Amino acid sequence: MPAFLARRILYALPILLGVSVVVFITIKLIPGDPVSTLLGPSATPAAKADLTARLGLNDPLPVQYLHWLWHALQGDLGTSLAMGQPALTLVTKAFGNTMVLLVTALVIATIGGVGFGLVLALRPKSLLARLVGGASLGAISIPQYTVAMLFLLLAVESKAFPVGGMHSTGATGVGDLASHLVLPAVAAALTPMGIVARMFSVAVGEVLAQDFVTNMRARGVRQPAIVRHAVHNALPALLTITGLQVGYLLGGVLFVETIFSWPGIGELVYQAISTRDMALIQAGVLLSAVLLVLVNVVVDTAHAAVDPRVRAA
Repeated sequence: MPAFLARRILYALPILLGVSVVVFITIKLIPGDPVSTLLGPSATPAAKADLTARLGLNDPLPVQYLHWLWHALQGDLGTSLAMGQPALTLVTKAFGNTMVLLVTALVIATIGGVGFGLVLALRPKSLLARLVGGASLGAISIPQYTVAMLFLLLAVESKAFPVGGMHSTGATGVGDLASHLVLPAVAAALTPMGIVARMFSVAVGEVLAQDFVTNMRARGVRQPAIVRHAVHNALPALLTITGLQVGYLLGGVLFVETIFSWPGIGELVYQAISTRDMALIQAGVLLSAVLLVLVNVVVDTAHAAVDPRVRAA
């Protein structure tokens, strides 16, 4: 396993380098002039030229990229010109809030997806399986931001849950956080839950159709033991599916955060785009991209841990 993990980390390094190039170029392609945005329309040409020089925007793009990458490797992602604070500090704090929402949504999606997937695989012709199949298809078809808007309207009408923020005014307890977390987490989790349910049901169904399961039934092995063996053999597929949903969730929670005013990376980057705060945009996008690469490494390693054939290959 250590050798396998080391290889996966080495494979991830060029990917991370490519990610940094894509992030840097993408930010440069955003229309608008950050200097004019920061100084305002009444700024003098001399003030614009001075700020342009201080930001290093006169240098060729390769020079700008290498300068930015060198500082990023040292943990310096620049300073937010709009807020006057280190971009890494702002992004790290917001990213922690996003992880609370993302992990909660991932747990809901995985548990619900596995449960519904087993229903679809073990009782495919039952009424319950038909209801679950229809619900999972509907969850996949409806965008997360649409579900979030619907939940927001229902919360406003019913007043059963808070409609925005991470804590109520003056409250910091876990219970208060949980009440604010319910709606955005469920809204973000529904689509991944539907995907996990349908894919996991296929994986379990393929295992149940194999010869060794037929032999187990012929020997009189009870259904719970057969299900345990089927789930164990379907774990690699479940890990892969769940790992892919992290990327989907990270993209989806950005909209959910904006709708529910959750103080995460999505809302922060949205505000940074509005003010053309390039350092903050780059830091937020880069940290999100690095997380996806690291998640892939973790998923590959977990896959190898449960499937010796992967390690042998």
